[in-house]
Amino acid sequence: MASLEGSVFSSVVQAPEDPILGVTVAYNKDPSPVKVNLGVGAYRTEEGKPLVLNVVRRAEQLLVNDLSRVKEYLPITGLADFNKLSAKLIFGSDSPAIQENRVATVQCLSGTGSLRVGGEFLARHYHERTIYIPQPTWGNHTKVFTLAGLSVKTYRYYDPATRGLDFEGLLADLSVAPPGAIVLLHACAHNPTGVDPTLDQYEQIRLLMRSKGLLPFFDSAYQGFASGNLDADAQSVRLFVADGGECLTAQSYAKNMGLYGERVGALSIVCKSADVTVRVESQLKLVIRPMYSNPPIHGASIVATILKDREMYEEWTIELKAMADRIINMRQLLFEALRTRGTPGDWGHIIKQIGMFTFTGLNREQVAFMTKEYHIYMTSDGRISMAGLRSQTVPHLADAIHAAVTQIQ
Repeated sequence: MASLEGSVFSSVVQAPEDPILGVTVAYNKDPSPVKVNLGVGAYRTEEGKPLVLNVVRRAEQLLVNDLSRVKEYLPITGLADFNKLSAKLIFGSDSPAIQENRVATVQCLSGTGSLRVGGEFLARHYHERTIYIPQPTWGNHTKVFTLAGLSVKTYRYYDPATRGLDFEGLLADLSVAPPGAIVLLHACAHNPTGVDPTLDQYEQIRLLMRSKGLLPFFDSAYQGFASGNLDADAQSVRLFVADGGECLTAQSYAKNMGLYGERVGALSIVCKSADVTVRVESQLKLVIRPMYSNPPIHGASIVATILKDREMYEEWTIELKAMADRIINMRQLLFEALRTRGTPGDWGHIIKQIGMFTFTGLNREQVAFMTKEYHIYMTSDGRISMAGLRSQTVPHLADAIHAAVTQIQ
């Protein structure tokens, strides 16, 4: 028996900081007045402040003023309106899969929770337990799927030489994947690279995957946030649903509605038939019940309120496009600032990439140099959050990048 003086947890070792969230921890400790945080994947205004969308505030006010609302538990699957509207948002309101009742949708804890529930469902009920994820990908993917019970392998995705897509490598790796393997695809705005396949390339990927019976699992964290157009950012997913095949999609409303802390997400599984869908949903409940029992009501109610009201939906799309446009503008400003300085290298990838992040091509030593000398915080792989950039901090970042690439090889 442990002594009363000593802790029974004394053998627990200090865990390392999360490589992404740890950037903010280091940033907060830095007293420098010129410090810039480009690590966190959260939108910031031109003033560097977090943004709550006006339409979200309106929706919350409506909910607060509705005295008929109670705080009862939601069903295990979540808020029914939210699930129905989320499926329509990603698959399209005229989707045959929805009309034929072939979609099982459950409300989950943002994108991360949706991926985890989907992963555990597949580990229990799918015949192949190997999931292929792009190299590189969001740092949490490997941990989420491994702990869900899947075996994680990678396929080539990013080409450092071109700072673009390694399309040939991608096709080659998927062509030798075992029949039936699960393949994780980013619906749009690939994290961390900002490099997406074209629609023609997605069609080739679809043909290859369907010919080998590979199961697509889409991670949709940025619908509407990438291009400013909700339908355009869902095209890759809809391509796979249109052929009548099966797939999974994890949705998050963190970025596109700014509901980061509300943890609002959905997992949808498109099945071959309505009767299979009913059985799939019944098993999803058995995954969720011992995990967190049922999801929270407030965030999902905000989303449902906005999606089912035409005027509020339109207001949301306008605010969403404004966020996307600001990020696109930051890309242009940074590209021009580097070109003005004559910074060595071709920086065209900054304006070609899409979404919240830019994969700069800077190496670990250059990143460390920029943090030490210029107080610029970013992940060690050279990924920067364009949303964390402001017009007034662009020159400072451009100076830092210029110094890094000219002084550190």
